[in-house]
Amino acid sequence: MPQRDLNLLVTLDVLLAEGSVARAARKLRLSPSAMSRALARLRAATGDPLLVRAGRGLTPTPRALALREKVGPLVADAQMVLSPAEGLDLKTLARTFTLRTGDGFVEAFGPALIARMAAEAPCVRLRFAQKSEKDDGSLDSVIDLETGVVREAAGPELRTQLLFRDRFVGAVRKGHPLSRGRITAARYAAGRHVDVARHAGQEGPGSGPVDEALASTKLRRDVSIVVGGFASALALARASDLVATVPERHTGTLRAGLFSFALPVPVPEIAVSMLWHPRLEADPAHRWLRGCVRDACTAGPRRGVSPRIARSA
Repeated sequence: MPQRDLNLLVTLDVLLAEGSVARAARKLRLSPSAMSRALARLRAATGDPLLVRAGRGLTPTPRALALREKVGPLVADAQMVLSPAEGLDLKTLARTFTLRTGDGFVEAFGPALIARMAAEAPCVRLRFAQKSEKDDGSLDSVIDLETGVVREAAGPELRTQLLFRDRFVGAVRKGHPLSRGRITAARYAAGRHVDVARHAGQEGPGSGPVDEALASTKLRRDVSIVVGGFASALALARASDLVATVPERHTGTLRAGLFSFALPVPVPEIAVSMLWHPRLEADPAHRWLRGCVRDACTAGPRRGVSPRIARSA
């Protein structure tokens, strides 16, 4: 199939509207000779003279009259496609956004996010997808946004924005020996610990940042249980003498009813970000979504607010 010069549609639209080569040339800012050449190309493309001499002017052929009813809407649609998107009407926006998040995000930040969306865009739906061992760091066409720590496996093309910084805290059941007295590094390390490793290839137990901090004091945790998420770790700590070490802000709600304490060794903070595919960068609805998530995390539970964090040595 031969390639068609779609620019001729604009020329045809103006020619049929003006009924004059000279007036069409002025409207398109072309010379009369250039417009005459364009008309010759249109005649060759359509196999019809389109405009024929009638006295001092030109009159459209039956084919030209039939085309005039079609070409105008075609040109208008093309101009709309090649124009910036119109302003976003949140009240009528009907769309489902899928967010891939880790343990505790919905509990900690979901209420503020849901309230904001319900007030501004009542027709929008949210779907929260839990992270799993199969996630490879990429964002396919199903995932609109992901929150978490940016991993090395994440695609280099992904867009990222920092949401907040979090720190690790310890959590034990009420009445646990660590809930009484001064928490030293030795007492903390001596407990039986439950560790979190979401991915099968992740570092083994006793090899994370908490363990590196303990190693500088010649101490080592006894990690006897490994689970795939913070919620599971906290559930075990609630029902046993296990010690769970989890991010503070991410698990504020999940730690309700537990005794939480600051770690007795300095551990680097973690940076929690949101990630999205560049195909969504300029989408007005997605920009609004990113703003909602960012504001919800800013307004979410802050360090040391709830539950209360006990100081340690």
